[in-house]
Amino acid sequence: MPQDISLSDIKNLIGKELGVSDWITVTQQTIDRFAEATSDFQFIHTDPVRAAAETPFGGTIAHGFLSLSLLSAMNYNCLPKIREQTMGINYGFEKVRFVAPVKSGARVRGRFTMADARFRGAGMLMITYDVTVEIEGERKPALTATWQTIIQFDPKDRPADV
Repeated sequence: MPQDISLSDIKNLIGKELGVSDWITVTQQTIDRFAEATSDFQFIHTDPVRAAAETPFGGTIAHGFLSLSLLSAMNYNCLPKIREQTMGINYGFEKVRFVAPVKSGARVRGRFTMADARFRGAGMLMITYDVTVEIEGERKPALTATWQTIIQFDPKDRPADV
């Protein structure tokens, strides 16, 4: 996949995998910082000794929302930039499923397929991605999601053939 693409390339990319991010290590420090930011201090995330003794995970696990929030970093890491883009906006999710826990110290990466792309108004493009966050060495992914983003661009840059 090229480093950058044009709005006129979009229609040919629907249904194609656009990128696979680098691996990200989910450390206990990252988990603890997320707990602090969200005030979610459940012991399965923040107490390694208790989590090892009282859960089937063998230690702490990342918050599901932490795994989900890493999509932004994964996106920036591997998806091509749209040349005409002036701004990107997170529009939301159609579906999110937390499939398997991410253990502290595990590495995860995102796999992005463009499911759909539709122009909305003169200067907006909504892109829908089917995303899977894989856990290194695990059969099941951490999560699957259908993620929608909006790309803003100058209306004069909109391709005539779309």
